[in-house]
Amino acid sequence: MPGLIGKKVGMTSVFSAEGKSIPCTVIECGPCVVTQVKTKETDGYEALQLGFDEVNEKHTTKPLSGHFKKAGTTPKRKLVEFSGFETEHKLGDVLDVTFFEDAAFVDVIGTTKGKGFQGVVKRHGFAGVGEATHGQHNRQRKPGSIGACSTPSRVFKGMRMGGRMGGDRVTIANLQVLKVIPENNLLLVKGSIPGTKGSYVIIEK
Repeated sequence: MPGLIGKKVGMTSVFSAEGKSIPCTVIECGPCVVTQVKTKETDGYEALQLGFDEVNEKHTTKPLSGHFKKAGTTPKRKLVEFSGFETEHKLGDVLDVTFFEDAAFVDVIGTTKGKGFQGVVKRHGFAGVGEATHGQHNRQRKPGSIGACSTPSRVFKGMRMGGRMGGDRVTIANLQVLKVIPENNLLLVKGSIPGTKGSYVIIEK
């Protein structure tokens, strides 16, 4: 799907025409530079590679520096491929937030916040033993029994247990576009999106 690379700025709220306060997320969307044009003849498929967010040249490897110089742009921190653009774009073209002016809804892809190692109550929504029944005076948040008797004498794969939580790639579909601010390259979408402030996201039409 066609789209752009963005950066999560934070959350705020806007008022609707009816006077309702609508929570929304502010995304710095672009400008993105076309750093590579992939075609069926050269790569076997058609796609555009976009670069976003400036980075110091001394922090860029020499192969990537040559890649960006070929596109006639400065080094970029984030590179993502997109396909399905209706209009044809050339190397070095710049795409900004005006790309979403005709879009009513978008999909946002991001990485959720990492929570570290968490127990079953937080990770899977277990209720815990609760009310200290059956002598469970100090195990309110424990998972309980995980075995399955002498047959099959093992723990089934996929058993919900404690473990690392967060840090997953998540897609939030059909987020309503509330406002496009071209002068600041900002996009306001209704609701929340995954990730921390300053994290990169992919916005698709």
